[in-house]
Amino acid sequence: MGCGISIKKNQANKSERVIKAAILIQRWYRSYVARMELKRQYALSIFQSIEYAEEQAQLQLSNFFTFMLNHVNEFDPDIKSHFVSIMGDYNIASSDPAMTEYERRIEVPASYRGPRLCFPLTAADINALLQAFKHHQQLHARYVLQLFHETRKVLQQMPNITHLSTSYAKEITICGDLHGKLDDLLLIFYKNGLPSEENPYVFNGDFVDRGKNSIEILIILFAFLLVYPNHLHLNRGNHEDHIMNLRYGFTKEVMKKYQCHGTTILHLLRDVYSWLPLATIIDNKVLILHGGISDTTDLKFLNLFQRNKLKSVLNPPKSNAGTGNEPRRATLTDAHPVQVKKSNSGSHVSSKEATKSMSASSNSRQYSKRQHPDNLCHRTVSHPVVEVQHCKPSSVTKTHTSPELTPKEWKQVVDILWSDPKHQNGCTPNKYRGGGCCFGPDVTARLLKHYNLKMLIRSHECKEEGYEISHYGKVITIFSASNYYEEGSNRGAYIKLNPDLIPRFVQYQVSKSTPKRTLQQRVSTIELSALKCLREKIYIHKSELIAAVRQYDRNGTGKISPSEWVSAVESVLQLDLPWRTLRSRLVCLDQDGNVEYLSSFDDVEIKLPIKEVQPSLVETLCRYKADLESIFNMIDRDHSGLISIDEFHQAWKLFNLHLKIAIDDESIDSLARCIDFNKDGSIDFNEFLEAFHVVHKLEKRYSS
Repeated sequence: MGCGISIKKNQANKSERVIKAAILIQRWYRSYVARMELKRQYALSIFQSIEYAEEQAQLQLSNFFTFMLNHVNEFDPDIKSHFVSIMGDYNIASSDPAMTEYERRIEVPASYRGPRLCFPLTAADINALLQAFKHHQQLHARYVLQLFHETRKVLQQMPNITHLSTSYAKEITICGDLHGKLDDLLLIFYKNGLPSEENPYVFNGDFVDRGKNSIEILIILFAFLLVYPNHLHLNRGNHEDHIMNLRYGFTKEVMKKYQCHGTTILHLLRDVYSWLPLATIIDNKVLILHGGISDTTDLKFLNLFQRNKLKSVLNPPKSNAGTGNEPRRATLTDAHPVQVKKSNSGSHVSSKEATKSMSASSNSRQYSKRQHPDNLCHRTVSHPVVEVQHCKPSSVTKTHTSPELTPKEWKQVVDILWSDPKHQNGCTPNKYRGGGCCFGPDVTARLLKHYNLKMLIRSHECKEEGYEISHYGKVITIFSASNYYEEGSNRGAYIKLNPDLIPRFVQYQVSKSTPKRTLQQRVSTIELSALKCLREKIYIHKSELIAAVRQYDRNGTGKISPSEWVSAVESVLQLDLPWRTLRSRLVCLDQDGNVEYLSSFDDVEIKLPIKEVQPSLVETLCRYKADLESIFNMIDRDHSGLISIDEFHQAWKLFNLHLKIAIDDESIDSLARCIDFNKDGSIDFNEFLEAFHVVHKLEKRYSS
């Protein structure tokens, strides 16, 4: 009897120990997952902050280009022609041949093994394209031009805001940003089926840039549009913009793949972009647009203006604001003027000073350093009532036909392409990106109520799970490019919307890794990649950072407190990051907990491909590489990647005018001579820029 009781007690104790062990393991695992999630979150915040800082830099550079256009008649003829052709009112139609002309002008050789298209296209042609791209084949330039030509004709028949109905299909699929990631598009089609009459799609902009297969994505989407014009719908994104393409890779991709006819393709695409619809409304209840809204978004106005006047959001219209009645082009900051923090290195200068500097090739450049252009949020105005009716995509919307783009038209489009939602009420300038607004739940609620809408679906932001629901379920962000920053950084997703207008989310992630990696391995890869980008950002601002931290280190000890280090880094980099959390990954601490601030530069250096270049010039080259590439691309009219020595000098004149930096003409002359390797008077500027990069000496140190 006693023996049985003892056995039961032992079993009970054993079960209790098992339960306690299971609880401990569960707590440990939850803690482990939480730590991994924290690391992934701060890695994503690093990637996103750097991405937004780059967009801000692009908008500030565009402000400078706009300044140049305002005073273009005061510069020399070569610079004038460059800027008018790129930024000015370029008339595509006047130089664009008819589709049949492409057949006469461009011969397809017998050796070509890719798809051969016949117009009008059929579903069989699309299948041939899909198979060709899966096998890394390239569509011949003649067919690309014919395809884009036909696409423009179809887009011209579409309204600014497309109206769809779920009564014609059980569900409509909505996809977000793809950014040149062909594998994601093919995976969507594999999981969800190809676009067809029974399977309609809406693609919500940002098809191009960043990824390696932007041109293939455009070809596929445009081909489906030609075959199923009533069942595949495209909205314009902020990257469907030829000036954005100069910086973010699409221009370079097209010129690399279509060397002989790349310029013609890019010029035609400018006009195709301008004809893309701006928004889509499903069942008169769900509004789909790329970025967001502001407190002045007017859907009726957006539906009626002549959208093809806006070739680039980064090329603002002329305005009479300013001195007298002389028209000038607005800048992005004109849309919502705010007080900008004064730079340590100088202030904005007058057009007379800038013009004098440009024409005399002076080294005392007076244009300001990059600021944070908080802009493009406007005051509330009353909206006229819009009667939303179902429109067939083939119907032509009657538009206002003012000869030039007006500031109001431009501001309305900027807001819907560049804005982001925020948690707090109100509408404020989007200081993170430098363009558009940050709109709160109250702004969303007012617009939805005013137009009797139920929901806003937008894209424009990478989300860890591929989607995000905000504003009490009224706003959905959908992002379809998985692994956007790094493999494993985020999932992609698309929405299935049924007649009840209840969204169903489908997530996925393209994986190129053969062996399945553990959670720790995946997060570690993302974290190390993010920290690598951040260390590069820190290193290329080395001079400014050292000057900032030494304001706290009066005695030259090489050490400051953690809070002082955080203040110094925030003031220089202007990145919205958890610096206190990141501190241990970026700098060393002494026994007293003080920051040894020079340690943040220990493991990084800038490669010097040309020994004759001064170190200060090298740091400038690395810091403003993207700006320089944009300027070089502006100067390189035929996008060949080659510019003359004189054009190289012109680019540096523009660069010195854009930023007040101490680089004299003699240094630039020396640099030009050094990089003209074969002494033929031409410079491969892509090769030149890629030669200057940050090297990580001790990456393995951080892999633990």
